[in-house]
Amino acid sequence: MILNIWEAIILALLQGVTELFPISSLGHTVIVPGLLPWIFGKGGANLVNDPNFLPLIVALHLGTSIALFIYFWRDWFQVIRSLFKAIQDAEVKQGTDEWVSFLIIIGCIPAGLLGAFLDKPLKALFASPYIAAAFLLVNGSLLFLGEQMLNRWSAQGGKMDAKQREAQFRPLSSLTWKEAIVVGFAQSLALIPGISRSGASMVAGLGIRLNHEDAARYSFLLGAPLIGAAALLEVPSLFSLSISSLLYVLLGVVLSGVAAFLATKFLMRYFQTGRLYPFAWYCWGAGIVALVLLMAVFHYQL
Repeated sequence: MILNIWEAIILALLQGVTELFPISSLGHTVIVPGLLPWIFGKGGANLVNDPNFLPLIVALHLGTSIALFIYFWRDWFQVIRSLFKAIQDAEVKQGTDEWVSFLIIIGCIPAGLLGAFLDKPLKALFASPYIAAAFLLVNGSLLFLGEQMLNRWSAQGGKMDAKQREAQFRPLSSLTWKEAIVVGFAQSLALIPGISRSGASMVAGLGIRLNHEDAARYSFLLGAPLIGAAALLEVPSLFSLSISSLLYVLLGVVLSGVAAFLATKFLMRYFQTGRLYPFAWYCWGAGIVALVLLMAVFHYQL
């Protein structure tokens, strides 16, 4: 694969922003090359179908992972300290900081196992922008239904003020290990291009009565080690690239990290009061537009 600087910049910025926004980074990085033939080659086929394309995209996740560790460094410092304390005390109680550390570990297990066992069949999906666009519509529906579920549940409380309604939500430390696994399985849906990792895990978090801010925080904490581990595993696959392409990949990692840090900062503030509806509407619109444009590009190639 011969990578140019514009491909590296566009893919890196796409990955860095859309990985944290609940709109599917893999979906966008599969769809966009097919919609920009004048940059990515004819219909994007030369890039998307290249054996090094998926390792490249996953490698760009390294910047995102680093950004998440930097942004949540206080949380990760607490996680590490809590783990040592739990090992020293040989006891972990639900509702404590030590328990949150174990919730993060437990929540990472499903996606890690499924990613390892379903690696080959899932990689076949990445060659089709049409599949990614179709699942983008599914992702929008998932986000919309998640908010609708939360609204119906909140409506059961009748007429309550903001403080009373907020009191109905649970702290992250109150989750059980079974609920952490549920969120972990929801996160694993992102192995399908077009389904958002952060979106799916946030919807699962809302389903177990976390508020939007805690659901987003738990989602980002779960994502950092998984994203980083997947990226490190794929990096050796890129060593066959030319020196110039490797430098562009390094540039992409830096850009994706900067974009991811800014996206995280925005989203953590947004979800203090914001909802998932705008992202659902975006996914529906982007999925429909992408399908129409992809068909237009296909006819253009003929």
